Amino acid sequence: MDKRVLLAKPRGYCAGVDRAVVTVEKALEQYGAPVYVRKEIVHNKHVVETLSARGAIFVDETDQVPEGALVVFSAHGVSPAVHEEAAERSLRTIDATCPLVTKVHNEAKRFAREDYDILLIGHEGHEEVEGTYGEAPSHIQLVDTAEDVDKVVVRDPSKVVWLSQTTLSVDETMVRVRQLQDRFPDLQEPPSDDICYATSNRQTAVKTMAPECDLVLVVGSKNSSNSVRLVEVALQAGARASYLVDYAREVDEAWLEGVTTVGVTSGASVPDILVMDLLKWLAERGYGQVEEITTANEKIAFALPRELRKDMVR
Repeated sequence: MDKRVLLAKPRGYCAGVDRAVVTVEKALEQYGAPVYVRKEIVHNKHVVETLSARGAIFVDETDQVPEGALVVFSAHGVSPAVHEEAAERSLRTIDATCPLVTKVHNEAKRFAREDYDILLIGHEGHEEVEGTYGEAPSHIQLVDTAEDVDKVVVRDPSKVVWLSQTTLSVDETMVRVRQLQDRFPDLQEPPSDDICYATSNRQTAVKTMAPECDLVLVVGSKNSSNSVRLVEVALQAGARASYLVDYAREVDEAWLEGVTTVGVTSGASVPDILVMDLLKWLAERGYGQVEEITTANEKIAFALPRELRKDMVR
């Protein structure tokens, strides 16, 4: 059988990531270097290295930013406490939080105002989860594992709602939701789907092609939640093997032994140039036939943060 590549579409950059990366690029053009960025603007090694080379300085916390300097908040969102710290240190801020994450923040605030117990499904320690949790710490409990479901204590079982991190596996989240529903039959759902359209679209594309693949290569960084999920989804959907790589050079040639069909996709924070590099690398090894598997066409775009837009007009 001929060697071939199945290329997932959609893959790579989502609207929120595109907006966040362009925000840092435009801030560097508009105000000049350095532009400070709290945490990685998006979870991708190549993007962070490229922006660093252009004058972005990545810091873990706002107290590492000189007083009065400009800081960009990452696409994953921050808690109100971080905004307060920035104000105390007279920092100029540009908030590049993805609008879909902001939506979850707003849901958390609304349900906290209505005095609900909020069960946040997500990964402990993930920046997005920390930001959402910070919106209403007295009302939110994090549910990461099946064990966490058993530990949940609520005040009124008729006033419980679940929210989720935007980059989880759709299927695994629903497993957790069903476990919570078993404990709390009146559990309410978020007013609209919390898992972002791009996360679920990329998972659907991988599910579609995985059964035909001997190997699925996911381009993405290890700290990218949605990229890691794509490897899991590929294996669950029937791929014989699946690996996560930042660059084509990280592919182990031994993975290709006996492989006729390679599936290729990338996480939502991955520039397509890295995917093209991988396709070139595979073509050099006989996998020159590429067939795109399209399961959705994404046309969503988000406006740049208003703090940046008002200065760019001048």
